[in-house]
Amino acid sequence: MEKVNGTVKTEFFLLGFSDHSELQRLLFAVFFSIYSVTLMGNLGMILLITISSHLHTPMYFFLCILSFTDTCYSSVIAPKLLVDLVSGKKTISYNGCAAQFYFFISLVDTESFLLAAMAYDQYIAICNPLLYTVIMSKRICCQLAVGSFLGDTMSSIIHTTNTFHLTFCSKEINHFFCDVSPLFSLFCTDTYMYDIILVVFASLFEAFCLLTVLLSYVFIIAALLKISSADGRKKGFLTCASHLTVVTIYHGTLIFIYLRPGAGHSLHIDKVTSVFYTLIIPMLNPLIYSLRNKDVKNAFRKMIGRKLLS
Repeated sequence: MEKVNGTVKTEFFLLGFSDHSELQRLLFAVFFSIYSVTLMGNLGMILLITISSHLHTPMYFFLCILSFTDTCYSSVIAPKLLVDLVSGKKTISYNGCAAQFYFFISLVDTESFLLAAMAYDQYIAICNPLLYTVIMSKRICCQLAVGSFLGDTMSSIIHTTNTFHLTFCSKEINHFFCDVSPLFSLFCTDTYMYDIILVVFASLFEAFCLLTVLLSYVFIIAALLKISSADGRKKGFLTCASHLTVVTIYHGTLIFIYLRPGAGHSLHIDKVTSVFYTLIIPMLNPLIYSLRNKDVKNAFRKMIGRKLLS
């Protein structure tokens, strides 16, 4: 166990957003509403894909896994945040902080990998439709999904070990959860080398995921531009629009927070931005994929129709 000023450190204090009770009640109402919509949207998407046989395709398999990941990584943050806003007791144990950090990093990396896998799936579907069922077989899809969780587990172990083996000089975390930058600011030693390790490791992983997405869409756009029918091109671009929207919002936010130089960090700005990708993006993903997807909307109508007739 790490020590602070000669005493055993068993917990951290999360400063959160504000100590004003009126603002905390307002934030609780807002975050509770967002988290409720997140759970309903993502669990509803999982249920819809599971019971709708015509959605049993690689694209919706990955979307189902993405919804599961969004549910989990939002749940790593939101319940603790809501309890802190209600109780006012903003403490988290040392082991609890390490566990939250570990699962959060692992699930964030898993989401990045899944978005890359979904881009590759789109590429195969549009550029190699005759070989689609062969290349994107059930076995390959399962291997990609399992590989994303296992690979990102290793990444999370490295980040967690790198962070929690050092001595902390303070117990006050200027954030609403145990994130990288606010924890680094508590180190008693110079964090320059650890910042470099974090940026290099995160940059390589982001580069791999974004390069997969970029190359997939370069080939997709080239294939769509060869289609003579305007309606065909429009249909193809609309098919990719939801995924591109999610990728842009998600990776843009991560790059803004984690790949800036240490001197460019403002923890107050990071807190607001973190709300966006820990709570709002998991809520938006099922909405983005359902509102612009005819297959999902038709499956939802059929499910509601069966419920009304039963």
